[in-house]
Amino acid sequence: MLLRKALFIACILFSLSPYGSPPIALALGLAIAFTVGNPFPQVQGKITKYLLQASVVLLGFGMNLSAIYKAGREGIVFTVITIFGTLVLGYFVGRMLKIESRTSTLISSGTAICGGSAIAAVAPAINAENDEISVSLGTVFVLNSVALFVFPAIGHALGLSQNQFGIWAAIAIHDTSSVVGAATAFGQDALLTATTVKLARALWIAPIALLFAYLYRDKNSETRAKIAIPWFIVLFLAVSAFRTYAPASIPPSLFDSGVNLAKAGLTVTLFFIGASLSRSTLKKTGYQALLQGIILWLVISIVALMAVLRFL
Repeated sequence: MLLRKALFIACILFSLSPYGSPPIALALGLAIAFTVGNPFPQVQGKITKYLLQASVVLLGFGMNLSAIYKAGREGIVFTVITIFGTLVLGYFVGRMLKIESRTSTLISSGTAICGGSAIAAVAPAINAENDEISVSLGTVFVLNSVALFVFPAIGHALGLSQNQFGIWAAIAIHDTSSVVGAATAFGQDALLTATTVKLARALWIAPIALLFAYLYRDKNSETRAKIAIPWFIVLFLAVSAFRTYAPASIPPSLFDSGVNLAKAGLTVTLFFIGASLSRSTLKKTGYQALLQGIILWLVISIVALMAVLRFL
């Protein structure tokens, strides 16, 4: 047992090192789960929940609402159509594939907005279980890894401009980190466009999480008419507003530190979630979750590419 605990802690430290990353943390957690087993199954649940919520709040330090609003207002209609279109399509695809409702919702949210960050925000709002979060994140990260290499090649093959590729990548690639990676490979102007558009879409995390908190409220309780407010989303918005309107005397490094803490928190959370997954969960989920993610990803990628080629 002592060796298992030492290995568990060592994996966390490696995930937080310069050699680690969120996907690596998730992979290490899964490796622990399927080899030596999770040495802290009883205490990990609550820690994971609160660490996840705290990390989402700290992500607000990276949001400048004014700049993102100005950059994103021209494409507001297309943003709304693609986000809600993906969520609606995800609902029907999930039903067709007989995927558990919360898992389907997490995959749809991650595809529609910004991958792991959206899943992290929506999961506590709908009271998702760790195995549901893990399956959803695993699906998104697999597709992110593919997009990171495939998108620049497709963009060059089709002769996309820097602006066209930046917008397409921001819409069709899930996580901001993968968007940045793909856009960097394509060009500096594409990187600027992709980052701005992706952050503008990220602002939809809060209203989408609140929407699902309402839809997944406990309809069987005596307080049926009440909605459990996910206060971490309210705090996320408050921190974002503070970041936007903070006095100039506050050094930017303070906000950068908050974002770095959020990334570290999410990395550890992903490790915990991976470590909590079991073989029985994978057998229960099967290939359906990955298939749903692939279908949604292909649809939004093709639709966004056609729109970019047609209108830009």
